[in-house]
Amino acid sequence: MIQRQKLILLLFTMITPCLWAQKKELSQARSYIKSGRDYDKAEKLMVDLLANPANRDNAKIYATWYDAISGQYAQANEKLYLKQAYDTAAFFNITKRMYQVAQSLDSLDIRPDAKGRVKPEYRKDHAEQLNQLRPNLYYGGTYQVRREDYHTAFSYFDLYLDAARQPLFTGYKILENDKLISQAAYWATLCGFKLQDPTMTLKYSQLAMTDYDKSKYVFHYMCEAYLLQNNHEEYMKTLNLGFKLFPTYPYFFPRLADHYRAKGDNTKLLELAEQGLKKSPNNTLFLLAKSIALLNMNRYDECIDISRQMISSNKDQAEPYFNIATCYLNQALALEQLNEPRKYRQQLVKLYSNACPNMEKYRELAPNDRQRWGPALYRIYLNLNKGKQFEEIDRLMRK
Repeated sequence: MIQRQKLILLLFTMITPCLWAQKKELSQARSYIKSGRDYDKAEKLMVDLLANPANRDNAKIYATWYDAISGQYAQANEKLYLKQAYDTAAFFNITKRMYQVAQSLDSLDIRPDAKGRVKPEYRKDHAEQLNQLRPNLYYGGTYQVRREDYHTAFSYFDLYLDAARQPLFTGYKILENDKLISQAAYWATLCGFKLQDPTMTLKYSQLAMTDYDKSKYVFHYMCEAYLLQNNHEEYMKTLNLGFKLFPTYPYFFPRLADHYRAKGDNTKLLELAEQGLKKSPNNTLFLLAKSIALLNMNRYDECIDISRQMISSNKDQAEPYFNIATCYLNQALALEQLNEPRKYRQQLVKLYSNACPNMEKYRELAPNDRQRWGPALYRIYLNLNKGKQFEEIDRLMRK
């Protein structure tokens, strides 16, 4: 019994100086705040107190800390009003700190008392003040985006958007009333994309898509996030939906086309190109994909027609010439495999003659792509008995 009393006494003697120091620093901080000066000193005293885990459930410390930051905000706002020099980033940071402290305080403020009653002391006043200051979080975020500090920018948009679910703002219906919500969500998503952080990118992506004009970019950023997560299922789902809604946006179609081309699924590639052409009939990318699919499906006449259509609108596109020439060469190969050269001689000459100017034009437009036009022209010149041209190609091929 005596030992227990000694232990209690020891604990009491250890706690008493701590409580006295806490009380002293709170009193000093309030004096600073009351004086209208030294708000930063008051804040430091509270930060130092909270460094001790034993103090982290003390609502009075957070309340004093909030008042110290609020005083700094008033000073900064006055300087801005008077058009005096002030650090813009520091001004926005004050609002951010006010939000962070107020939310921590609110979580303590709504704890039930000994009788189970919940009577928040600070919520009403803090929510009213902070709701008026919320635009500072948005503009603080856009300010940091312009500076390309995407990590800091995200922290502002995160606070701005997260307020909608914070108990502190119960009754404010932020999602319904705030017209900047979707824009803030877009900027947050962009920040995650720039940082190549899939968690950040996806956190507010659904909310960002409520801004239709930005949603094509959001789909793009989401696809990249799923790639970083190695989530192929969601990547393909989002890629397909993005293409369905925004077929001409340059991100979606090339990746879908590459996917189906790699799988050898030319039927799906053709279907995809047709979908795009319904929205944009003269789109070069869709026409080219259609011509490639038709070529791979041995639908040569259709491929030639599409390729000629492309050339008629732009004579400097290399790929249509290659596809036309390849169609004629494939048709010639099919005849040669019948092993009746005399019977089909005239047809073969015509096919090689048709292939020749198209492959030569491809060479002119894509001179560095020797691996494609070299063997083709070698075969064409050989079959058309073009000695001079054949010798030149033969030398190139030997090199």
